[in-house]
Amino acid sequence: MAWNETPDGNKNKDPWGKNGNGGGPPDLDEIVRKMQKGFGGIFDNGSSGKGGNSIFPFSIGIILLIAWLIFDMTYLIDQQQKGVVLRFGEHVNTLDPGLNIRLPRPIEKVTKVNVGQVRSITHKATMLTQDENIVDVEVAVQWRIGSATDFLFNVYEPFPTLRQVTESAVREVIGKSELDFVLTEGRSEIAQKIQILIQDVLDDYTSGIYISSVEMQPAKPPEEVKAAFDDAIKAREDEQRLVNEAEAYRNDVIPKARGGAARLREESNGYKARVIAKAEGEASRFEQLLIEYKRAPQVTRERLYLDAIESVFSNTSKVLIDNDNGNSLMYLPIDKLIDREVKKNLNIPSSKFNNSNNQSSSSTSSQNVPNGRLRGAR
Repeated sequence: MAWNETPDGNKNKDPWGKNGNGGGPPDLDEIVRKMQKGFGGIFDNGSSGKGGNSIFPFSIGIILLIAWLIFDMTYLIDQQQKGVVLRFGEHVNTLDPGLNIRLPRPIEKVTKVNVGQVRSITHKATMLTQDENIVDVEVAVQWRIGSATDFLFNVYEPFPTLRQVTESAVREVIGKSELDFVLTEGRSEIAQKIQILIQDVLDDYTSGIYISSVEMQPAKPPEEVKAAFDDAIKAREDEQRLVNEAEAYRNDVIPKARGGAARLREESNGYKARVIAKAEGEASRFEQLLIEYKRAPQVTRERLYLDAIESVFSNTSKVLIDNDNGNSLMYLPIDKLIDREVKKNLNIPSSKFNNSNNQSSSSTSSQNVPNGRLRGAR
């Protein structure tokens, strides 16, 4: 039994005892049928012939158009990007990172350009140096977009242009450098010159490209002449090694020579001071002796004579003995015998013992010779 069927079988009445077309709730089946007709009109564009169903598809189209306009007019620019706005093909503005709203297409068009990304290109070629030698050179150029508008509009093809400018700059710098400079210590300087030259040319083109850095790989000779270059490099290394050894020898010899020269200067200064002091002492002694001589000439002459005799006999090995009492003694060279025995035992040259023997003989003579005899001999 349906929900609107009474126990007596009357379907025109609802369960509350009212007729179906009365003021009660609407029929649920009727509502479902109307909804089906409404959705069917969307697909058949009102082919059922009822005019009320043609308004609904139009509303849906308006809503979709508004949604598309909102999507097309809203642009989200990333942090590393710039948005170039073209209005009917003419540049009118540049958008900063963030959310931006512009006119829809085809009125305005926004081109996003990544200005924060660092790109890299590599160029490798065989080139001729200033001294007419062939060398293989490889450089890596890192660059980024500095101006989005210049990059898009001032140069027709930026990437081939950058590659051609790089090749031209490398050939110019290598062509003005010698082979030894390219192969050894000139890499950093050459890379710096290449970077400056590339940037100058690109600035003349107003290309909007900024060169971050240029790195030059180690240059090497072609394979055909690699053996000859290796020999030249080995000879250069040997030359540098010999130069280093000479520098080390010079650094070792020169300080020693300077030290010896300084020592000789110090010795000469000491000898000079000693001689001067001795001369001044003798002069002072002579002056004092002159004063004493003026006071007592006889005593002073006798004293000078005794000093002279003492200095003479002190350097001889002879021994003088007073023979007034008739005692004759034979001369025995004891000192010579002693010297010969000592040299035989110690194997020392006799020249080293002359001074000591002279001193001993002088002391012996000074002790054995009486003062009276010396005075009488005068």
